[in-house]
Amino acid sequence: MSASLLRKALELLEAPGVSAPRPKRTETVAQPSNQSLKRRRKKISGRKRETATVKGKVIKSALEEYKKHQAVDHFEENIQYMMSSQFTTDSTITQKVLEQNRGRKSRDRPKKEKKKKPEATVFTEEDFQKFEREYFGGAGLV
Repeated sequence: MSASLLRKALELLEAPGVSAPRPKRTETVAQPSNQSLKRRRKKISGRKRETATVKGKVIKSALEEYKKHQAVDHFEENIQYMMSSQFTTDSTITQKVLEQNRGRKSRDRPKKEKKKKPEATVFTEEDFQKFEREYFGGAGLV
């Protein structure tokens, strides 16, 4: 225990009004030289307080803070607002939002189906008949 804590404990145990003044220390050590004083002052002045002090800080009750910031559930109100007919969104916008929130990894994304184009030929029926006439020499036509 430090001397100051011991002193304070003894002061608490004393009867009220009977406190005796502390005896002052008498120095038996000779005064330090000027050079050592200068060095000490330099060291002390070089130190700056790096941490912020708590002077004037008001301690708040944890229970009061909890009650102040207690979450309020607005779920039912939000559902009623969203379900009302005045608020409707376009289906393309909702699909975009859902797609953005689905996930960033490739395994989270659904595989996109490639659109199949209907098979269409470049040639018309007349072109086929013309080719048939030219290739087979007109034989076989009815």
